[in-house]
Amino acid sequence: MMQWSADVKVLKKLAAPMALAVALASPVSAQTAPADARKIQRSEAFRVIEAWLSANMAFRKIPGMSVGVVSGDDLIWSKGLGTIDARHRVPATPQTIYSICSISKLFTSVSAMQLVEQDRLALDKPITAVLPWAAFKEVDPASGAVTLRGLLTHSAGVPREAGFEYWAGPDFKFPTRQQIRDTFSNQTKLFGTFDHYQYSNLGLTLVGESVAAAADRSYENYVQTNVLKPLGLNDTRTNMPMNLYGSRLAVGHGFIRRDGTRERLKPFDTRGVTPAAGLTSTVEDLGRFASWQFRVLRTGKAEVLKPGTLRDMHRVQYMDPDWQLTRGLGFGVYRRGTTTYVGHSGECPGYYTRFMMHLPTETAVITMMNAAEPSAPYVDGIFDILDRRKDYSFKGEPAAKLDLEPYAGLYSTQPWGAEQLFLPWAGGLVNLSLPSNAPGSDLTFLKPKAPDLFRRIRRDGTEAEEVRFERNASGKVTRVVWHANPSVRMGDL
Repeated sequence: MMQWSADVKVLKKLAAPMALAVALASPVSAQTAPADARKIQRSEAFRVIEAWLSANMAFRKIPGMSVGVVSGDDLIWSKGLGTIDARHRVPATPQTIYSICSISKLFTSVSAMQLVEQDRLALDKPITAVLPWAAFKEVDPASGAVTLRGLLTHSAGVPREAGFEYWAGPDFKFPTRQQIRDTFSNQTKLFGTFDHYQYSNLGLTLVGESVAAAADRSYENYVQTNVLKPLGLNDTRTNMPMNLYGSRLAVGHGFIRRDGTRERLKPFDTRGVTPAAGLTSTVEDLGRFASWQFRVLRTGKAEVLKPGTLRDMHRVQYMDPDWQLTRGLGFGVYRRGTTTYVGHSGECPGYYTRFMMHLPTETAVITMMNAAEPSAPYVDGIFDILDRRKDYSFKGEPAAKLDLEPYAGLYSTQPWGAEQLFLPWAGGLVNLSLPSNAPGSDLTFLKPKAPDLFRRIRRDGTEAEEVRFERNASGKVTRVVWHANPSVRMGDL
């Protein structure tokens, strides 16, 4: 797969003399091929994304992060930020291994749906047909049976957890498969089947047990042989590779404390809960996982799964009665504004990961962190920045064509002001206050009017106040003056 770094060197190559001639009226000139224009757009967006992520990591004390963006068959951008070891010396990379926790459920679901295609499992038969021991006590005599469909959509009415304190530190004592099985003499459903959404690690653990029972082999062997190996996911495992701990397997950290520190957490073995939470992977492998799905849907050719099966997994199969939560078969289906995304998040002690796809444009975003830190804002922010840059252009003819790189950097009205990021954008500049939880809506665009002089662009595309940059005696940009108040340049980007 192609990796496409958005660092300064790449941007300068893309924005070198020929690209700079594209300049200001539009990010695309008549002489620029669409593919080249899209590369420039993406490169500028990725540069903003990297600066934004780096700032949020610093302010939130996140030790390490790996991130990637997939377009169709390619991982078009990937990056490692920060460090992954206990001594903070080993840099994060796109090949860094993280616990993906609940993203494991997607691989368990794919395995189950393979067996459904082969008539070895059934979506709507009682789960006790393959797991006779997995009989829950009912709370509603009129309720339907617990089925594979109910478990995959978290609507079977079963409890969230298996009844053990495995999320409690410092040792995270996960039960064995036999220990989970032994609890079923006391397991009672919370709700009637399909009455309510209840996210359930126990439920997806039972899906994994159903895979093992139907295939007459271990869950780990089935997933490795029938899903991971055929998809070429050589860095995705059903365990933590402790021989790589601290070198390629990231060391996990807890939530940020009031004093601004994070505790380093012990590694864990999910044992009997592996189908719900036990896999580890990398940005590159999850990128391949996304590209496989795009390819199957695009070509209509079966590969590990039939296209129709995969479409059913992505479609809404259950909606909670409050209309706020929707689930496919294994996959979460999420709505932001008018846009639908499909994917899953993973949260385990010391790790947060998120894998999200926008199927119509074959775009996926992956974030992986070795810290307990909600990951949704990062994935959402990356999608939003990419969307804002795509085909963006300033209205009207440019008043000047400038070399924009001298303005790129961080500025601040120290000692009290927020950091201000300025970077090239569609022939002008983009500004973002750091840190930001919603960069897509926080971006401000500046149109060049003369050397060192720009105007802010309002949401309707019209021009607003002037923004002026100042230089020292040697010609280096050192300050930006906005609303008559200066911000001092802190450093280059």
